[in-house]
Amino acid sequence: MAKLRSSFFLQPDVLRISRKLIGKYLFTRTGKSGITGGMIVETEAYAGPEDRASHAHGNRRTKRTEVMFHNGGIAYVYLCYGMYPLFNVVTNVENIPHAILVRAIMPTHGMGIMLRRRGKDRLDRSVAGGPGALCKALGIDLRHNGEKLTGRSVWIEDRGTRIAASRIIAGPRVGVSYAGSHAKRPWRFRIKNCPWTSKPD
Repeated sequence: MAKLRSSFFLQPDVLRISRKLIGKYLFTRTGKSGITGGMIVETEAYAGPEDRASHAHGNRRTKRTEVMFHNGGIAYVYLCYGMYPLFNVVTNVENIPHAILVRAIMPTHGMGIMLRRRGKDRLDRSVAGGPGALCKALGIDLRHNGEKLTGRSVWIEDRGTRIAASRIIAGPRVGVSYAGSHAKRPWRFRIKNCPWTSKPD
């Protein structure tokens, strides 16, 4: 039950890291609410400058994307459609803007808090099965943008869970049709037949 070290996020292969995040645990501690979190069951990789689906395609450097150009191991949180926070893990070294969108978790800690945040009365995939729902359940918002993932407000742990490679399936990413042929790249990873991932396509 150890927090992932900075070296984990500094690895150069964003696809490999995206796969390796499956089975790790994402946690948050917000104000007086306590700790909430769960096992990561779905991710999407974004390979920076050469990836048309990435916010940093072509090394696009803006106020929003600047955090992606920092050393890996920090959070990149942005608003989707100007409304919904989405949580990403920045990877690789400074000036190589790779990132991984965490799309879903299986809730394991602070379930009551997550249910209240989501306005739900029972646990199912709708609580944290989707990047927007996940952020709301975990209390993640723009205040977490740039936060170190080894700190006390948002972090990722290795709890010894190992997901067999045969159980991790890859497919196209979601909502990136603007990326042309890059939208078809199988860079979305999830646990096969897992009831906690976002809804199947």
